[in-house]
Amino acid sequence: MANLQGMSGIDVRAVTVELAVHLPLWVNKVYQFDDKLFGIRLNAKEHRRFDLLIESGKRVHLTGVLPVAPKNPPSFAMLLRKYLNGGRIINFGQHSLERIFFIDIQKSDGVYRLIAELYDEGNIILLDKEGLILKPLRHHRFKDRDVVPGVKYEFSPIDVTRISEEEFEALLKSDNRDIVRALATRCLLGGLYAEYICSTAKIEKNCPVNEIKDFKPLYDSFNSLIHRVDYARSPCLLNNSVLPFPLLEMSESVHFESFNEALDNLYPKEEVLKEEKGPKASHKDIIRARQEAAVKKFSEKINHFEAINEKIYENYSFIEETIQTLRSASKTHSWQEISEVLKKSTLESAKKIKGVHPAEAAVDLDLGITVRIYVSESVNANLGRYYDEIKRFKRKREGAKRAMEQPVARKKEPKSSIKPAKKRWFHKFRWFYTTDSVLVLGGRDATQNEELVKKYMEGKDRFVHADVHGASVVIVKGESSCMDEVARFAASYSGSWKSGHFSADVYSVASNQVTKTPESGEYISKGSFIVRGEREYQRDVPLGIMIGVQISPEAMVIGGPQSAICKSAIASVLLKPGTFEPNDVAKKVIRELREQLGPQKSQEYKAFLTTERIAAFVPPGGSDIEGSHEGG
Repeated sequence: MANLQGMSGIDVRAVTVELAVHLPLWVNKVYQFDDKLFGIRLNAKEHRRFDLLIESGKRVHLTGVLPVAPKNPPSFAMLLRKYLNGGRIINFGQHSLERIFFIDIQKSDGVYRLIAELYDEGNIILLDKEGLILKPLRHHRFKDRDVVPGVKYEFSPIDVTRISEEEFEALLKSDNRDIVRALATRCLLGGLYAEYICSTAKIEKNCPVNEIKDFKPLYDSFNSLIHRVDYARSPCLLNNSVLPFPLLEMSESVHFESFNEALDNLYPKEEVLKEEKGPKASHKDIIRARQEAAVKKFSEKINHFEAINEKIYENYSFIEETIQTLRSASKTHSWQEISEVLKKSTLESAKKIKGVHPAEAAVDLDLGITVRIYVSESVNANLGRYYDEIKRFKRKREGAKRAMEQPVARKKEPKSSIKPAKKRWFHKFRWFYTTDSVLVLGGRDATQNEELVKKYMEGKDRFVHADVHGASVVIVKGESSCMDEVARFAASYSGSWKSGHFSADVYSVASNQVTKTPESGEYISKGSFIVRGEREYQRDVPLGIMIGVQISPEAMVIGGPQSAICKSAIASVLLKPGTFEPNDVAKKVIRELREQLGPQKSQEYKAFLTTERIAAFVPPGGSDIEGSHEGG
């Protein structure tokens, strides 16, 4: 039965059967109200409309009214809109009697599936046309399955609602407990419905499974329950619980026309809390308060960084030793491996390392306060970093104090809350993150190719290169299972694109196979390297670069292989080798992205959505826009 803690598999089936009656339906819009609660506005024929409420880990049902949606939709809601808005719902489903509800949505390019897991913490998962996970609300790695992008979503192999009498008997006999507990767990019924099956089959619920001679009454009772859920519902509410029909001796229950209506009455309506309004502060007072808060904040930052430098001086020898040890280890091991070794180490020095940041080659040290130390730099260089921060915030504080001496300017129009991402050290290169979140870097020219290999390639990084003249050196910063994405990245930023080819061969090798030292009598030009030993090839890798707009976790323009960019872009454009010059392509891309985003969002994102940032991801040579992927 459904209660305030959630729904059983039988309840999910009842909802699914009722929803199927309303087909065909079309997705109007997807809303996300908080980190678990979602709503889908559905259009039907004859101008009818339905609102579906989904709370991951708990419930799914139609509702009379959706909660008030936030003004700025979360990125996951925008991704769902991008793929599902306007789609035709062709099926509401449930696998077996599991607490897993799904919707199949037909779009012009295929059928997408939206899954709601209604058990434990719950999850909302979008699958692509091949059944691979496009994006989950929450990423998880369990012992027997992964819920991450690019992985196939697997259902359990047994559907208890479709098994024969012999299979039903074998399933229960595999449990050595009493019959009621075997039914509850093996047949996914839960305690209440398991007791109902025993009662109608006239079998004592505490009877051990191995003492039952005839399973036919149980099988018939089980199928009768399923038939009743599908065709003879009489929904009722009793003592904060909802059932699709009354069970055994139930009286004083409230009955409803539909199970969805009963569920909507069971769960409390979400309210938007409004703060009590006090006297409205003047514009001048608000500005002054903000300036005072800024001065306070900048002073706190200065004190924080001064405290860090004091801790670095106090622990100078320990930090110097840590830098040398980790720098040496990074020459033969990946940062992921180093992180695992540190977690298992019982050394006191290792216990002081509280975090590892592979992309920055940095670690967080517990020195009484947490201090980030950059391993590729000396202790003095690290001190210099924090002195620069102290100077920067002192300038900011002085600027804020000077502003307080000036008269307050009149109120301006509110600016966008979207803030562009900070410039990172690797942004000067070509770069992207793989679907499994590993940083990949590519050189833009011979100088950067040299720099990548000499300065940034270490440990178990992979060296990747298109097997053509004139290609980026590509470095994979760690171990990734998405080398197909890396290969496409390397192939696309190579001479193959400029030559008008649509595929290229790509090889990869370990970092220790790459050298700048030639054999006697040989000469190696700038940006070139010698690769020794066996190479791992990927043949006929297709060329293609997607450029998109990302707002979470940071707002920026991103570019790379389609599968890696789709997972986080709210609007994107796919490029293939073609006829238009890079500058013209960049202008076309920004027009297309602005069209997808609409005037309001284009204005909000103008600080980082620029032709210059888009041009940084356009491959050299001619390009054509092959496709776009709209966000909501």
